Amino acid sequence: MSSSAPSPAAPHPVRVLLVEDDDLMRRSFAVALERYGYEVAVAADGLAGLEAFREGGFDLLILDVMLPGLDGIGLCRRVRESSLVPVLMMSARGDGLDVVAGLEAGADDYVVKPVDTYVLVARIRSLLRRATYTPAASSAPELPAEQGELLTFGELSIDTSGLEVFVSGAPVALTPTELKLLLAFAAHPGVVLERHTLLRDVWEYGWDGDSRVVDLCVQRLRKKLGRERIETVRGFGYKFRR
Repeated sequence: MSSSAPSPAAPHPVRVLLVEDDDLMRRSFAVALERYGYEVAVAADGLAGLEAFREGGFDLLILDVMLPGLDGIGLCRRVRESSLVPVLMMSARGDGLDVVAGLEAGADDYVVKPVDTYVLVARIRSLLRRATYTPAASSAPELPAEQGELLTFGELSIDTSGLEVFVSGAPVALTPTELKLLLAFAAHPGVVLERHTLLRDVWEYGWDGDSRVVDLCVQRLRKKLGRERIETVRGFGYKFRR
């Protein structure tokens, strides 16, 4: 009797950790995301969320800003001490300072509550695409060829194949969003890139988004790569120095 070839393993479901203190909202978000095929774990406060995160295995975190015990901003900072996992912050409408603080803490993007499920899922999909980003993807910027697959800008080196970044030979850890933003700049050195262009190409916003996500991500890149590397062109956007 001939044996048939084993069936390919089913893809591992995307694991999402949702940290939200509102019981009704937590349950409704979890049910909605599970309908889209995500595997969802939940926590009702920041400390429980941190404990769940440390157990490992999550592909994406969704953190509410206002959490008891340890708030979402503090939780995001703790996560960033050891992980580059994509983080999506949720903020109550009108809490602009919380949005900025969350992005400064290392979040990749945010949504404002109340949020429609399709918007939440769109932001999740965009974050996950960044987390699995490769320059060979059809939507990737066309990177200049220089020294094989290594781009060099002074003390900054970018391995576009291994997706590694070095400053003066030392490796620099970047979140998926920071890396994709850097590659967008590196594809157009010396060219002014407007904020709405970066929102479209990096964050995949199909509508006018909040340019604060660009500004705060640029700030984080400057801290890691050097402030002089990315120049602000007032009224327009940013320019990457060769």
